[in-house]
Amino acid sequence: MWHVYIIECKDSKMYTGITTNTDRRVTEHNSGHGGRFTRCRRPVKLVYSQRVSNRSNALKREAEIKKLSRSEKLGLAGETA
Repeated sequence: MWHVYIIECKDSKMYTGITTNTDRRVTEHNSGHGGRFTRCRRPVKLVYSQRVSNRSNALKREAEIKKLSRSEKLGLAGETA
C-alpha cells in the first residue's frame, strides 16, 4: 500500500511526496534525511495522507496535488483533520 502525503514545514511551506510508510518518512524528513527541500525547514508535520493502491497511482495523485494552490492543499488537509 502506498501513501501520498503533504507535510508543512516550520516556515509554512508545503511538501508533497509518496511513501509506503508515512511515519518513517516524516521521521526521515525531521532528521534531515528526507530531502533537500525539507532539510533546512525542520521540523515538519504531517497535514495530509491518502492511501493509494499502487505506486503508479500514488505518483499520479502526487502530480495532481502538486498542481494545487496552497489554499487547495490546506483544504485537503482540513478534510482529514
